[in-house]
Amino acid sequence: MQAPNVPETKRIVLIAHDNKKQDLVEWVQLHKSELSRHHLYATGTTGRIVHEKTDLPVHRFLSGPLGGDQQIGAKIVEGEIDVVIFFWDPLTAQPHDPDVKALLRIAVLYNIPIANNRISADYLISSDLLSSSYKRTLIDYNTGLPIY
Repeated sequence: MQAPNVPETKRIVLIAHDNKKQDLVEWVQLHKSELSRHHLYATGTTGRIVHEKTDLPVHRFLSGPLGGDQQIGAKIVEGEIDVVIFFWDPLTAQPHDPDVKALLRIAVLYNIPIANNRISADYLISSDLLSSSYKRTLIDYNTGLPIY
């Protein structure tokens, strides 16, 4: 197993729970110029709303409760996602909470940068690393050693 190179043009996933969708749309509008340089993906409803409000192209997976979070997790495992922006609502119970936790776990396991609120998303999008290639380090969980 070899750690993947993260390309200059990132594959960025946008996800937002219902109470956070407007906040995510406002954030995308604010950073539309930078985001337009990357490939955008989203869960179903979030992707539709982001596209309608910003006219940015967004590849849509299923809605989160219908399996979209799991689809994104699979894409992370396959090395096809580089960044996750997930504005989740910590105060509202989600019917697909196990899927959300699994997605967060997979993102951490595969060393994917993930922003869970507006300020962490601001930090991530303003990083010089967002526009440059990057060698992601992974851990070989059989040996506990890093993979470069």
